[in-house]
Amino acid sequence: MTNFVTGSLVSPAIDIRRLGFSFGAKSILSDLSIRIEPGQVHGFLGPNGAGKTTLFRILTGFLSPDVGTVELFGERLSPKLATRIGYMPQLSALYQEISVQQNVEFFASMYGLSDSVARREAVESVLSLVNLWNERSQPILQLSGGMRQRASLAIAMVHNPSLLLLDEPTVGLDPELRATFWDHFREMADSGVTLVLSSHTMDDASHCDRLSFLQEGRLVATGTPSDLMASVGKAGATLEDAFLHFVRSR
Repeated sequence: MTNFVTGSLVSPAIDIRRLGFSFGAKSILSDLSIRIEPGQVHGFLGPNGAGKTTLFRILTGFLSPDVGTVELFGERLSPKLATRIGYMPQLSALYQEISVQQNVEFFASMYGLSDSVARREAVESVLSLVNLWNERSQPILQLSGGMRQRASLAIAMVHNPSLLLLDEPTVGLDPELRATFWDHFREMADSGVTLVLSSHTMDDASHCDRLSFLQEGRLVATGTPSDLMASVGKAGATLEDAFLHFVRSR
């Protein structure tokens, strides 16, 4: 794997070493090692089936790797770190029959916001942030696809996590709403939150501080978007050119 290294004196937000995972005889992730620094927007770019969602499920503790180690903020991955992680899955985990506000309140409780006043304030704040306060009483099943995406994002952010994992967060969104999401993401990163997202679109990739190209469960390159494009060796190279360059040179 090609890796354009940047130095850091602090513990990484994520430190993955020699990670491997299989479903039966099928290898999903193989010999994956990477460090992701705090306050960074890091994207995993690859086609469907590249292993992105499996990696995120390992980082959230839903799956255990066959081999290798995972550390978050200098600690081995364990249930006690769950409250520091926000996760927006690719497939909606929303309860369809109840309201937007009830969904976010439920997950806020699950994340440990037990004080009713603090929980109510957090829910109001995050629904205002994703521009869903006026729709707070609507059942999820009455919302548009974009509004459901915003509700999922609100759930992932309601407990003010240190690490936000976003699995295909902008899929199906129109350009204006996608831009709004990226405004939120950049504000969070600027405040010190680490954001890790998966995508197969070059628009998402272009917003990231660093990218990792994932193909068939292996990292083929990691670096800043500009470094990766420069590696192609031709003027005007795009991120798509860079991805194809590294995949074809494996």
